[in-house]
Amino acid sequence: APRRPPAPSGLASRSGGGCSAAGGRMTDTRRRVKVYTLNEDRQWDDRGTGHVSSCYVERLKGMSLLVRAESDGSLLLESKINPNTAYQKQQDTLIVWSEAENYDLALSFQEKAGCDEIWEKICQVQGKDPSVDITQDLVDESEEERFDDMSSPGLELPSCELSRLEEIAELVASSLPSPLRREKLALALENEGYIKKLLEIFHVCEDLENIEGLHHLYEIIKGIFLLNRTALFEVMFSEECIMDVIGCLEYDPSLSQSRKHREFLTKTAKFKEVIPISDPELKQKIHQTYRVQYIQDMVLPTPSVFEENMLSTLHSFIFFNKVEIVGMLQEDEKFLTDLFAQLTDEATDEEKRQELVNFLKEFCAFSQTLQPQNRDAFFKTLSNMGILPALEVILGMDDAQVRSAATDIFSYLVEYNPSMVREFVMQEAQQNDDDILLINLIIEHMICDTDPELGGAVLLMGLLRTLVDPENMLATANKTEKTEFLGFFYKHCMHVLTAPLLANTTEDKPSKDDFQTAQLLALILELLTFCVEHHTYHIKNYIINKDILRRVLVLMASKHAFLALCALRFKRKIIGLKDEFYNRYIMKSFLFEPVVKAFLNNGSRYNLMNSAIIEMFEFIRVEDIKSLTAHVIENYWKALEDVDYVQTFKGLKLRFEQQRERQDNPKLDSMRSILRNHRYRRDARTLEDEEEMWFNTDEDDMEDGEAVVPPSDKTKNDEDIMDPISKFMERKKLKESEEKEVLLKTNLSGRQSPSFKLSFSSGTKSNLTSQSSASNLPGSPGSPGSPGSPGSPGSVSKSTSQMAAITTKGGLVGLVDYPDDDEEDDEDEDKEETLPLSKKAKLESS
Repeated sequence: APRRPPAPSGLASRSGGGCSAAGGRMTDTRRRVKVYTLNEDRQWDDRGTGHVSSCYVERLKGMSLLVRAESDGSLLLESKINPNTAYQKQQDTLIVWSEAENYDLALSFQEKAGCDEIWEKICQVQGKDPSVDITQDLVDESEEERFDDMSSPGLELPSCELSRLEEIAELVASSLPSPLRREKLALALENEGYIKKLLEIFHVCEDLENIEGLHHLYEIIKGIFLLNRTALFEVMFSEECIMDVIGCLEYDPSLSQSRKHREFLTKTAKFKEVIPISDPELKQKIHQTYRVQYIQDMVLPTPSVFEENMLSTLHSFIFFNKVEIVGMLQEDEKFLTDLFAQLTDEATDEEKRQELVNFLKEFCAFSQTLQPQNRDAFFKTLSNMGILPALEVILGMDDAQVRSAATDIFSYLVEYNPSMVREFVMQEAQQNDDDILLINLIIEHMICDTDPELGGAVLLMGLLRTLVDPENMLATANKTEKTEFLGFFYKHCMHVLTAPLLANTTEDKPSKDDFQTAQLLALILELLTFCVEHHTYHIKNYIINKDILRRVLVLMASKHAFLALCALRFKRKIIGLKDEFYNRYIMKSFLFEPVVKAFLNNGSRYNLMNSAIIEMFEFIRVEDIKSLTAHVIENYWKALEDVDYVQTFKGLKLRFEQQRERQDNPKLDSMRSILRNHRYRRDARTLEDEEEMWFNTDEDDMEDGEAVVPPSDKTKNDEDIMDPISKFMERKKLKESEEKEVLLKTNLSGRQSPSFKLSFSSGTKSNLTSQSSASNLPGSPGSPGSPGSPGSPGSVSKSTSQMAAITTKGGLVGLVDYPDDDEEDDEDEDKEETLPLSKKAKLESS
C-alpha cells in the first residue's frame, strides 16, 4: 500500500470551479496540492506545489488530472484518469495511485473539500460511488473468489460481543490472505466504529481476568495492523484509543506472562519539555509519534517476510509525523529563540544544557527525513538562529557527553553545507584568538579523543577533510573560497593539527610509540597526505618552512608498521608531484636516509614495507627524475648495490651513468638531438630510398667502423655529425684491446643483448652504453651484484663469440638503434639474418 505524503502548508487554499474542455486550459478555479512520486527506496519525493483540476485533454483522449505549479504556472502533472487504475483516498486529504508498475503518484491536498471534489471526478470517470476509499481491486482475485464476492458486495461482521471474540478472530485471520477480503474487512471496521467497541470489550476482559478473551483480542488487533489501512490507524492511534490498543498487544498467546508496556509508557518513560511547548497540537503529535514508534519497535512482533510489506503504512505514518513535528517546531520562532538562548547562557546548569543539546541533536536527526528543499529551509533557520556560535560555546565545555552530542550536530551541518561552516569560521577569526576558533576546537577534540579505537577522532577527521576539500569550495566573480579559506586554515589552524606530530618527533625515533598515539598520528598523516595531493603552494610552503617531511620520516622508526607506512606514503605523494622545489628540499636535508635505513632494517622480509620502498625508487627511475636519481646514487649506492632480487637500483645506477655521460659529452648529446630530428622529418618514401641506397653499397666502399649517412637535404654536414662517434669508436677499440674480450651489456631484466648498441630514443630516455665508459664506474660489470658481473644473470663467459653485429636502421649503419619502435626492430632483425656476410658490417675485437 502506498505511503502517505504530508499535506502542503503555509498558504491558504484557493477555492473555485474547474477547467474548460477546449484544449484543457485551466482557469483560476484550482485546489492547492503537493505532487509526490515514490522513489526506489520507497520514500516520497516532493515534485512541487501547485493547483489541481480535472478536465478533458484532447491529446490523451480523456478526462485527466492537471497540476500547474503555483510559482510559475509550469505543468507539474498531466495524468489521464484511466477506467481500470486503482485510485485510493487516504485520511481525507490524500489520493494515491500507480501510473505504471513501479511509478506511484500521490496528490496531498491542503483542504478536504478539494480532495473530495477531485475524488468525485475520478469516481465519475470510473463509475464508482464516491463513498468508497479505493476504486479498484489492488490485486486480481481468482475467478472463484470473484464469483463468490459478486453475490456478497460487503463483509458482514459478527456483533461485537465477548462471546463472539473467537469468531471475530477467525474472520480477521481468514481475510488477511485475500487483498479483496482485506479491503472489505477494513471498510466494515471503519463504517461500524468496530475498533472502539473491541476496546470496550478489552476493558471487560481485563476486569474479569478473562485470559482467553484477551488472547483473542491480541490476534484481532494484530490482524487489524496487518490490514495496512491509514484510516484504521488514525482511530487506533488517537489519544483515547492508543493506550488500550497497546494494552491488547500485551497479551501475546505465545508468552506465558503478559508484558507491561503501558506501565513503561506511563511511569518509566517521562516526557521532558526542555523548552515549554505552547502548541497543544504539536505536543499531542510528539506523544503520538513516540508511542507509535514504541509499538513498531517494541510491541509488535518482528514481522515475517510476508508481513513486512503489510506494515508499510505504519512506517509512513511515523515518517510523516516526524516531518510535521520538524515543520511545526521550525515555524515556532519563540521556541527556537529560547532554545539557543539557554544553550549559550552561562547560568544554565549542566544537566539542563545536556538535555538541550540532546534535544537539538534529535531535532537535526529528524530533519534527515525531510525533502531536500525542506531540509535547506531547516538548516537555514538554524543558521539564522545562531547554531554555529552556540556549538562553539558547547564544544568549549568540560562535559564529554555534551561535547559528543555537539560533535554529532556539527557533522550534520558540515555534511549539509560545508561552505556555511567555512564562512563562519573565517568571520570569527577576525574577532577571536586561535585557541577558541570552532575549527580548532574540533581539532583539539580529535586529538584528545579518549576512545582506545579513536572512533570520535575518525569522524572528526572526516569532517575536517570535507572542510579543506577544494572540490566542494565555491568560486564566484568576487572571491574564491578556496584561496581565502586555505589561507585562513594554514595561518590559524594547521599548527594545531600538526602539534602532536611535531611534539612526538623531536628525536631520531618517536618519543611516544603506544598504539593510541600511533593511531592518532596516522590520522593526522592521512589528512596531511590529502593536503599534499589537493592543495598547492599552501602545503608546499608549510612543509618546507616547518621541515615537516623530516619530522614525518622519524615515524619510519615506529614499531607500528601501519604508522611507518603512513609516513612513507606521505613522502611518496610528495615525490609523485615531481616538483623541483620539493626535490631540492629532500636532497638538501638528505631525507632519503630514513627510508634507506628502514629498507635495510627490514632485511630480506618480503612485506608491504619492502614493496612500498622499492616502488618509490622504481617511480624515480621510470619517471627519470634526474636530480633525485643522482642524489640517491651518489649518497646511498654502496648501501643498495647488493640488492639484486630486483633491478630497480641497478636501473637507477644506469640512469645516473647515462646522465654523467651526457654531461661529459655535450657534443654527443647535441648530435643525438639532431639525429632524432632528422629521423622524424623523413617520410616513408625517403626511408625506402635510403635503405635501397645502403643495400646497393659495397662493403669495400666502407672503412671498418665507419657509419654512412645517406644524402638528405635536411641533414647537417656528415663530418660534423659523425665526428663524436668516430672519437667514441677510437676509445672503444683502445679499451677492447686492453681487456682482450667483449662484454655485452644486458638490459634490466637480465636478458642478453646479441649486439653492441648505441641507442637514441625519441624522449629523455636516450642512453649511451659502452663497456669502456661503464667499466670505470661503480656498479660496472666487474663490480659485485651488477648486470654483467660473473655469476649474475647478465654475465657473459669468455667463450662467447667476440663478433658483435652492428644493427642497421633507416640508412644509418653500425651505431643507431631505435628501441622504441619494436615492430620495426623485429623486421630489421629478420632482414639482417637473410643478408649475405658481405653486406653485414662487422666490429672485430683485437
